[in-house]
Amino acid sequence: MKVANIESSNGNKIANQFVISDNHEMGNRIEYFQSYNSIIVKKYVGQTQQHTFLDQKYWNYSNTTGKYRNIFLGETIKDTKAKIKSGEYILTDLNK
Repeated sequence: MKVANIESSNGNKIANQFVISDNHEMGNRIEYFQSYNSIIVKKYVGQTQQHTFLDQKYWNYSNTTGKYRNIFLGETIKDTKAKIKSGEYILTDLNK
């Protein structure tokens, strides 16, 4: 398992914004985006498919969380909302 700060567009490490990666067998991995002490996104990335979960309470908690969530997912808030609505992204409790 590896933990790294998200980096700004000019390469600076951003405090309290983390990407956590965990490699599993057969090329699969899990990636998390954590803002402060809360998990915001959990992505299962496999060779043939990907599943993305957003924390139902914190996924859009603040402008700061949203800014770095967008960087992690590589999309805008509009894209994220559309994927939630379509069922591509699943809202769940990631901070039990």
